[in-house]
Amino acid sequence: MKRLSGYILLMPLLWLASCQPVLEPQPVDLLVDELVLNEPMDVEPVRIGLYSAYRSMASPIIIAGDFTADYVQHNGTFTDYRELATKQITAANGAVASLWGAIYRTVYIANFIEERLPGISGVSEATRRQVLAEARFLRGFAYFIGAETYGDIPRVTTTNQATNRTIAKSPKADILAAALADLQAAEQDLPDVTSTTTTTNLATYANKLTARALMARYYLYQKSWAQAEQLATQVIGSGAYRLLTNYVDVVVKEFTTESIMEVGYALTDDPGTSSTALNNLLVGRREVIPTDQLVVTLNSTESGERRQTIGFNPQNQRGNDNGWSVLKYGTASEDNNNIVLMRLAELYLIRAEARAQQGRLTGANGAVADLNVLRARAKAPNVTAANQADVLLAVERERIYELAFEGQRWYDLVRTGRAQAVMSAFSPNWNSRYERWPIPQSEIQRNPSLRGAQNPGY
Repeated sequence: MKRLSGYILLMPLLWLASCQPVLEPQPVDLLVDELVLNEPMDVEPVRIGLYSAYRSMASPIIIAGDFTADYVQHNGTFTDYRELATKQITAANGAVASLWGAIYRTVYIANFIEERLPGISGVSEATRRQVLAEARFLRGFAYFIGAETYGDIPRVTTTNQATNRTIAKSPKADILAAALADLQAAEQDLPDVTSTTTTTNLATYANKLTARALMARYYLYQKSWAQAEQLATQVIGSGAYRLLTNYVDVVVKEFTTESIMEVGYALTDDPGTSSTALNNLLVGRREVIPTDQLVVTLNSTESGERRQTIGFNPQNQRGNDNGWSVLKYGTASEDNNNIVLMRLAELYLIRAEARAQQGRLTGANGAVADLNVLRARAKAPNVTAANQADVLLAVERERIYELAFEGQRWYDLVRTGRAQAVMSAFSPNWNSRYERWPIPQSEIQRNPSLRGAQNPGY
């Protein structure tokens, strides 16, 4: 089969950093006929291509969620990461374009599968249903991330090149409705988890519980508390996932028992020194480092063993460098270079927040009980908050301790209405426009229907 790719709204953007060339090929326009799905033997390569496109979203999601927020300070020379860390983001930012490209690559291949797979004879009904469900799940995930990152975005429903070159924005609410419809449809046909499902497959390929977990996050963002609680409870109660005994294993191990969505890399395809490789940015080049305030937070008593998310090396301590590094993303040889996009601990936090918002604070089925499950694992003192406002602040702090550098912080601040208060105190450059990333400038130049439709303030 030919190289997996597809025409999307833009070129698959990989950019040149300001101080040195990025060791990746220059982007090129991709043609629709480079993707082949004509007979049963083509199904698995296209399926793998779909997951490969989804995988390209992983690092940019972490960058969006944590670099846009108050977790990092700039320590290097790359302009893109200086913009993110100093809160002076522009529409020409390479990270902004990278996530956009990954989203629409995923959408394109999902659309291609949906258009072509039903007409391929000789494919078993079970395979057809599963692959179509996986395509809908990953398209739903892509649109969810796209809407929460950029707001109003184009909704691409075809692989037709001429149509895709001139699609205007759709309202965020419509994109989210389409994402939910995809997730709900996928959940019906995705496979059940069985006793023979391996830990690796449980986190790598979508199943019914993966869809329910993501819908729990979706409903949390939409403030649909009862639905978020119900779905989180189903995933927690399934027994398919288990919290690790020691938090440090979240940092240093791959495909653990609590991983729900994980993007894996091997020695042969590790991102290495690419412009979005997390280990390269956070450890190798140290383009960004944890902020002093986050270092204090993660080293607090309430964080407990979550302090192991970061590490200190006095040899790095010079100039503006505080000597601290993020440890969650190693190299292939260190065996912790995977990117976890969702794990069981988040489901406890989703349920805790949903319960707190419904006024159920204490007792066996209260928010505090869920928080204390994670506190106990981290060997941290129990949460003692008793009123709703304090419990919700405890949830916010617990999400910092537990999920730091897993791509959640900026999205959390925006969805809870806390971005302006927290970020204006963090940076004098913060502006409310940064509650949305800009539409990539290159995309506006390529798509006439987006001209004059840039997000406000950019």
